[in-house]
Amino acid sequence: MASAKSSRSRNSVPSGLAAPPGALQANGGGGGQEAGVQLADKLKIFKTDNFDSDAYVQSKCQTMNEREIKQLCNYLQDLKKASAEEMRKSVYANYASFIRDLLVRIDDRPNAHAEGVNIDSLSAASDGGKEDDKSRIEDQEPSDMEKWVVEFPDLLEVLLAERRVDEALDALDEAERVVTDAKQNQTLGTLALALLQNAVSEYRQKLADQLAEAACQSSTRGVELRGAASALKRLGDGPRAHTLLLTAHHQRLQYNMQVIHPTSTSYGGAYTAAVSQQVFSAIAQALNDSQAVFGDEFASELVIWSTKQAESFAHLVRRHALASSAAAGGLRAAVECVQIAIEHCSLLEAHWKLSLSSVLLRLFRPCVEQALDANLRRIEESTSALAAADDWVLIYPSTGSRTSSRSSTSVMGIQPKLTSSAHRFNSMVQDFLEDVGPLLSMQLGGSTMDGLLKVFNSYINLLINALPSSMEDETYLDGPVNKLVQIAETETQQLSLLANASLLAEDLLPRAAMKLSPHYQAGRIEDTRQRGLDKNIRVPEQREWKRKLQRSVDKLRDSFCRQHALDLIFTEDGDTNLSAEMYINMDYNSEEPDWAPSPIFQELYAKLNSIATIASDIFVGRERFATLLLMRLTETVILWLSEDQSFWEEIEEGQRPLGPLGLQQFYLDMQFVILFGQGRFLSRHVHQVIIDVIERVMAAFSATGMNPDSVLPSNDWFFEIAQETIFRISGKARYGNGERELNSPTASVSAQSISSVRSLGSS
Repeated sequence: MASAKSSRSRNSVPSGLAAPPGALQANGGGGGQEAGVQLADKLKIFKTDNFDSDAYVQSKCQTMNEREIKQLCNYLQDLKKASAEEMRKSVYANYASFIRDLLVRIDDRPNAHAEGVNIDSLSAASDGGKEDDKSRIEDQEPSDMEKWVVEFPDLLEVLLAERRVDEALDALDEAERVVTDAKQNQTLGTLALALLQNAVSEYRQKLADQLAEAACQSSTRGVELRGAASALKRLGDGPRAHTLLLTAHHQRLQYNMQVIHPTSTSYGGAYTAAVSQQVFSAIAQALNDSQAVFGDEFASELVIWSTKQAESFAHLVRRHALASSAAAGGLRAAVECVQIAIEHCSLLEAHWKLSLSSVLLRLFRPCVEQALDANLRRIEESTSALAAADDWVLIYPSTGSRTSSRSSTSVMGIQPKLTSSAHRFNSMVQDFLEDVGPLLSMQLGGSTMDGLLKVFNSYINLLINALPSSMEDETYLDGPVNKLVQIAETETQQLSLLANASLLAEDLLPRAAMKLSPHYQAGRIEDTRQRGLDKNIRVPEQREWKRKLQRSVDKLRDSFCRQHALDLIFTEDGDTNLSAEMYINMDYNSEEPDWAPSPIFQELYAKLNSIATIASDIFVGRERFATLLLMRLTETVILWLSEDQSFWEEIEEGQRPLGPLGLQQFYLDMQFVILFGQGRFLSRHVHQVIIDVIERVMAAFSATGMNPDSVLPSNDWFFEIAQETIFRISGKARYGNGERELNSPTASVSAQSISSVRSLGSS
């Protein structure tokens, strides 16, 4: 091999620079005697005592171009390698002679240790003469161990060339044992030991490089890959072996991924399934190989690598499947992609106890939230468009719609009656929650319910906007809302708005939200008709969510009551039907009063009766809501009177004081409200407010120096007139004071309690 290299190098020597003698000698010289003479003449310059090698090379290089200089450098490098190889082979082939010549050289040098050779290790005795050592070495034949040292590199060359890895490892291990024994027992000379150590180091590196190259080949799989990693581990390079094993699995995964293209799949789920299969299979195989070769030695590195593969997978799915679905609002498609990925990941976790689901969920979450928001906006926009055409007539759900399913059946087991927009709103919410339910592991329940609450508030604003007076009053509206909705002109239509809101908030939406419960997803929820809705809603967050829904309904209810109260209090021209003058002026009018409750309170009672009749048909099974609505309407009117500053300024500080007739009329009006309100339209709170306003009026009257009790008839007189009016408006038979509804919140309130006010006024 050296001869071939020298010949190739000699032929490439640039013209103008003579080749060193060593090159010619290495190749045998030759070419005839004449050529030898000419060459000898050329070489004389190198033999002179004053030969300056640097000046000679510089003089020659000045006439050489860049290409010739590069050729010279390459030639010198090849020559150096060939010389080293020839030197090594010469040493191995003539070991005894080499040692003998080395001793001769050492003997001729003043400082033997300067050459890095330990003379004592090469002599048989520490105090023997040099000549004896030389003669002994000349006559000594190499030992079997020294012969083995000489043959060891050639043996390893053969084993590496034939890829007999196990035998090469055994040979290296044996050489390590020889080195250790030689150091302890001095069975080898220093030079032989150094040569053996160098050979071991050199071939360890060669074998390691060979194994690393094999591990990186795409054709190396299974047993071969594990064998290469195991061999590297035996060589003492475990970290590199483990890194190469993981790199090999990563490269194979990338190769397999080349055949999967998003455009080749019909939808994101197919792409996600194909990629999931490849990625998690690769992770599982890497875990298996690592465990087989290294046990738990590189567990942390394995977790880091697996996490990176999972993150890369998640980014791929996001880019090629989730992003497009989320942008288009395709929640169901996005959920399917996530479920497929999580299922594959769960199989890996079940076998290897390596949790990667949290990694996927963290990276998938933004896309899923985007899809959630898009779906919520779609529900909001669709509901708004439907509200523009809703005639606000309650109907049963159409056949086959989701609202007829068990999940949306009301508490009483009755099919819900809603207007068309409410039915559609409920149906979309049911579908939405059905899709979101499987993603509970992403902890999206809270944000989903918040989003639903926002959409429900938007629908409530639509219903408020459908009230006749809402076009001028936006007190109860949260943010901008579509004004293009059908106006609910009649009381029946307006109560239908409340029916929509109350049924959705109290029953349908809380029941639908149960789909976000882990128990529901696991199929362990019992029949809700047996347990009742409130028992199902055990989670504090869901209870609070239901209360927020109810507060939204309260806004609609208050807007409804406010509208009807204003219709009673004010005329179309803006004049008021409830003022202090209507009481004060009675004592300055020459006409005899026709005693009856004031018109505003008679109209209030008539409106309450009318609404109660309609509500009995609309709020079937939800009579409490109807009762609270009517109480709220009464409360709105009475609170208006209680808080009207201009009214009280005229009563208490006006130019004309309240007279006996005005006091009597006001007392009659309040007694009338107490009588018709008890048990149906009057809460305890409003009853107390009425008592307070009566006390305040009587105190104002007393301030004039008159005794209220002296000018007021008996209580029976007030009761008689009030009952006659109630009978006339309602067309019902009279009822005594004790004939009150037992289930009413004010069942214990007696109209006779007002007599205490008179006693206060007279005291």
